[in-house]
Amino acid sequence: MRNSRLWFMLLAGLFLLPAQANVNADDYHEFWLWSAVRPQPVLAQAQSLYILQGQVSERRGQSLFIPQGITVPRLRHGKIWLTYRVETLHWSDAIFMSIAQQLTRWQKQGNPVVGIQIDFDARTLRMQQYVAFLQHLRQQLPAHYALSITGLLDWSNNSSPEVVNQLNGIVDEAVVQTYQGRQTIKNYAAYLPRLAQLRIPFKIGLVQHGEWQAPHYLETAPFFRGYVVFLVND
Repeated sequence: MRNSRLWFMLLAGLFLLPAQANVNADDYHEFWLWSAVRPQPVLAQAQSLYILQGQVSERRGQSLFIPQGITVPRLRHGKIWLTYRVETLHWSDAIFMSIAQQLTRWQKQGNPVVGIQIDFDARTLRMQQYVAFLQHLRQQLPAHYALSITGLLDWSNNSSPEVVNQLNGIVDEAVVQTYQGRQTIKNYAAYLPRLAQLRIPFKIGLVQHGEWQAPHYLETAPFFRGYVVFLVND
């Protein structure tokens, strides 16, 4: 009889655990729009779009700007962030100029561009170098544009919040990605508790159709600003 009760209690406990849910883009209002991803009807409800516009690489010791993403459209609603995939922090003056020119072209078309986003996989050991780079970038960027960055989940466990919080006053937001490639990181929940200690505005990056269970403590964190969904082709 005791074993029967124990088995029943275990089953009941399983039913009380929060279920993992797939990310339905219809439930969100901020999206990444990357190269080769077909537009989806959900874009009509977008309040913010992070649109890939180029990649900064290094070849033979020289930094190189490679334009990517969609051509300049005419978007009349929401906020537009021009996003850049970055592989090196050693930028020439020509790269800063290329980004400034893109900002000008988008602005002249009447698009509501609010700033740029840097998508760089800054490992914990390189955080101080990254902070210095972002300080310089902030100085080069016209004051009326905001600066956003993506972040890695391991920032929360492998780096003290104080290191990341140095970005306060340099960046306007950090979007912490819970996925790699097109898949949710399997143990993402283990990284989330310390994110609530961040003292810079932050969002959580999700991948469309990936797993996500929102913890209460995160959504009530004072600097939490919502979610951005990376759209993929079905």
